[in-house]
Amino acid sequence: MLKKEGEVRIPSGCAIAAITDRTGERFDGTDIIDCIALMHDRSNGLGGGFAAYGIYPDYEDLFAFHIFYDDNDARIKTEEFLFRHFDIENFEQIPTRKVKSISHAPLIWRYFGAVPASKIKKNDFDEDEYTARCVIRINNEIEGAFVFSSGKNMGAFKAVGYPEDVGEYYMLENYKAHTWTAHGRFPTNTPGWWGGAHPFTLLDWSIVHNGEISSYDANRRYVEQFGYRCNLQTDTEVITYLFDLLVRRQGLRLDTAAQILAAPEWDVIDRMPEEKRKVYTVLRAAYSSALINGPFSILVGSKHGLLALNDRLKLRSLITAEKGNKTYFASEESAIRIICPDPEKIAAVDGGTPIFIPFAREGDR
Repeated sequence: MLKKEGEVRIPSGCAIAAITDRTGERFDGTDIIDCIALMHDRSNGLGGGFAAYGIYPDYEDLFAFHIFYDDNDARIKTEEFLFRHFDIENFEQIPTRKVKSISHAPLIWRYFGAVPASKIKKNDFDEDEYTARCVIRINNEIEGAFVFSSGKNMGAFKAVGYPEDVGEYYMLENYKAHTWTAHGRFPTNTPGWWGGAHPFTLLDWSIVHNGEISSYDANRRYVEQFGYRCNLQTDTEVITYLFDLLVRRQGLRLDTAAQILAAPEWDVIDRMPEEKRKVYTVLRAAYSSALINGPFSILVGSKHGLLALNDRLKLRSLITAEKGNKTYFASEESAIRIICPDPEKIAAVDGGTPIFIPFAREGDR
């Protein structure tokens, strides 16, 4: 029997959340798991995940590669590649515990490595570009291997399952980070699989996303002109590459990149003061293929800090709050209040207006 309208809860698809300590103090993953768990009904068990910044202080200057393998043959081939292209200081399986709802797990390993100086000199580009190219090669050329995290002093943890179960599976209570992001997935265009769960990452970039990008093909064609490969058929992947292209490779400010992706309408630009109007006119004209259309709310982690951004029409909910040194974001206010019952400030994130929380530097702590 078909259920009638009003008898079925149809949420705005997916749940996202983040907690960051503005002083850089680290805390375990308990609160972020409780936060995302409250929004259980926004996901359907086909993907959940977390990103954590500051979790590897003993290896903070090394790239941390988290990798899924289908089998040992893929692991052996990938390790041959990694040991040929990086100075690997340590590697191990990522610790997990058995969780009833999570099954068919791949092999999950992590590697800590530096880029040899000889590789930089030979290839004439910096270590981030070198590493990004290596990650893209592994993901596209080694069958059965997928690098799902590759930044310094950070890591992604994801799986097919509800996010609270994913957090339990990876034992995130044993990690301490100054910033956590989380995602509960309700896929609309792609099947649930371990690599397709959010966050999607490249280097220190991590994106959790609620929504659907109708401009995916235009955005994909644009970034692929610069050497990126979009094989996952997911809009979150292309958003990650857009930020990497605009900020890391082209040197734009993070807030400028956000304004390109969620650019104001032309009639809004026309009403701006002259100098501001000129800037936004140039940005919209020069980066028209980087504009993302459709309903979305995203949380972007990077070495720069944490960025929250809604689409211009605010078609997906995103709430922010503060108490003490911590800033919170979540798709629902209740998800914040379950871990912070009495915030000092709380508000909805405005459409098309980025909120940026910079990470504390070592000298500021």
